[in-house]
Amino acid sequence: MDTTLQDPLVGQTLDGRYRVEARIAVGGMATVYRAVDTRLDRVLALKVMHPGLAADAGFVDRFIREAKAVARLAHPNVVGVYDQGTDGTFVYLAMEYIAGCTLRDVLRERGALQPRAALDILEPVLAALGAAHRAGLIHRDVKPENVLIGDDGRVKVVDFGLVRAVDTNTSVTTGSVLGTVSYLAPEQIEHGTIDQRTDVYACGVLLYEMLTGGKPHTGGTPMQVIFHVLNEDIVAPSEAVPGLAPVLDALVGRAAARDPQLRPADAVELLAQLHTTRQALSQEQLDLVPPRAVPDAQEPQDAVPGTGWLKDSQGAPGDEEQTSVISRPVLPAEEELNRTSVLQLPPPLPPVPAGPPGPSGPAGHRTARRGPRRGVLAVIVAALLILGVGAGVWYISDGQFTKVPAVLALSQADAQQKLDHAGLHTKVTTGFSLTVPRGQVISTDPGPGRRVRSNAEVTLTVSKGPQEVHVPDVTGKTLAVAQEQIKGAALTPGTVTQEFTEDVPKGAVISTDPPAGTKRSPDAVVSIVVSKGAPVDVPDVVGDSVADAQQALQDAGLTVVLAPDKVFSDVADKDKVALQTPGKGTQAGAGDTVTITISKGQQLFDVPDVKGRSAGDAKQILKSAGFDIRLMHAFFGDTVFSQSPEGGQQAPRGATITVWVR
Repeated sequence: MDTTLQDPLVGQTLDGRYRVEARIAVGGMATVYRAVDTRLDRVLALKVMHPGLAADAGFVDRFIREAKAVARLAHPNVVGVYDQGTDGTFVYLAMEYIAGCTLRDVLRERGALQPRAALDILEPVLAALGAAHRAGLIHRDVKPENVLIGDDGRVKVVDFGLVRAVDTNTSVTTGSVLGTVSYLAPEQIEHGTIDQRTDVYACGVLLYEMLTGGKPHTGGTPMQVIFHVLNEDIVAPSEAVPGLAPVLDALVGRAAARDPQLRPADAVELLAQLHTTRQALSQEQLDLVPPRAVPDAQEPQDAVPGTGWLKDSQGAPGDEEQTSVISRPVLPAEEELNRTSVLQLPPPLPPVPAGPPGPSGPAGHRTARRGPRRGVLAVIVAALLILGVGAGVWYISDGQFTKVPAVLALSQADAQQKLDHAGLHTKVTTGFSLTVPRGQVISTDPGPGRRVRSNAEVTLTVSKGPQEVHVPDVTGKTLAVAQEQIKGAALTPGTVTQEFTEDVPKGAVISTDPPAGTKRSPDAVVSIVVSKGAPVDVPDVVGDSVADAQQALQDAGLTVVLAPDKVFSDVADKDKVALQTPGKGTQAGAGDTVTITISKGQQLFDVPDVKGRSAGDAKQILKSAGFDIRLMHAFFGDTVFSQSPEGGQQAPRGATITVWVR
């Protein structure tokens, strides 16, 4: 019987907006429906908390936290949450609807995947978890059932309902562990410790399962699995699938190490290690075909191909993949961990009968007669489901991808033909190139050798040859305007020089190099010549009074500036002009500045006293002091008896000192 018909929510509209069309999954906390948002007219998945849990404030908080946590991620590999609300006793999430299958469907059909396909699936899973980890969130229940593969090949992580913010207390104080036993990290079971590395551990188990088709730890009951998780390291995948590369063994070993200190710190770090591992693998190692593995007997049979959500099923006995609340024991340090009976799981439901009981009597005969027809129908339905899942598996692991062929430097026609033969669509754009001739391919996006989905679109950029732009005419423009216009023409303003001219106003552009109208490639340098105005001969004002100098310079159309400090001068008397900059004979533009410096007169120095000295000594002393000497002989003799100026007086350097000897 179609269980949808028994569900009272089907056909109802929640919150005046979401019209429930069908039930597509039942989980431990909520039921998932396919619904239509009547406001936006879009199909979505509506996750409605079970009525018994909706009355529990703690569960409601966890349910609402799912919406806030996932909505905060906004990552392309995370199933999006659109809305959260309540309608009477119903608490719901409006989520993205994914048409496709789960990774569990793929593993059930194939048993094991090629390394390339396994890494292709794990990569977006790690990207999603990495975004969560960097946002301070932990998934807590990573497993194949929570990895969705859409019909378009996109991989998304679902059911962040167990996520908790890391900045809250993640140590389980109630003695319980919430999760799925096969993917629980040892510290999660033993101590209730939860951090990003518990998700990393689950990803290591996930990769092992994709590479081998089976889980690393198995057992007849969840308690046996927990014992193996706590006491045994994960064996190398190559022991189950000979030929797997050692780097894959190493990647699984690091991710699923029992000691959390030995694992990558979070999914971002594990993703980087995945990229390194992929680069180390040859094409043959990536495309290794594993033997057909038999799926684990305890795998759940409750996934619905085509929806990516768990179907309307209550599980099966011994189903170790059920997300459960596991009571965590407090054991003495010396007590053996094989006392797993203390770990209390919810009791399993009674086994589901393989078919209806065979009652006696006529009714029983009628049931028996219908049995074969039902059996045939079941086989047909199962075959159709397997075909559907098988097609999805082939699409993910084999038929989904191809490589972009190398078409650089080919003509557009040849490049398109080559891409068509590779099963790819073509989009053509054009661009300029200094090195690739006109009509040939400059680049492709994605690039040559990149792995893309079959029927993907590849953008060809075809060369239009070297790009040329015209140098703009900036004659007569100010320097700032000219530089902006040159930049606007995709050129680079170059050096600026100045020249005198009577034809162009001061500060305006006289010319450019290259000249206006010339064609140049983009970013070419354009030099600019700016007018200094009509030339003005600078008059000579050295030795003039300040007033006369200012008048002469102003009459020439120049601006006068007085230097702040006076200087000694041997050419200008005190308070006259001692220096001018620029000097006489030079040219300046109208309005240019001429700086004049005022003289303090000649600098005076002390005259040495040489009386009583010999004529020779006096001459040497005065010369050393910077003075000239004139000897006057009054009588025969060689001793100085008089001098002018007298010793101790001051005179300009180079002045003549008269000395009389006798």
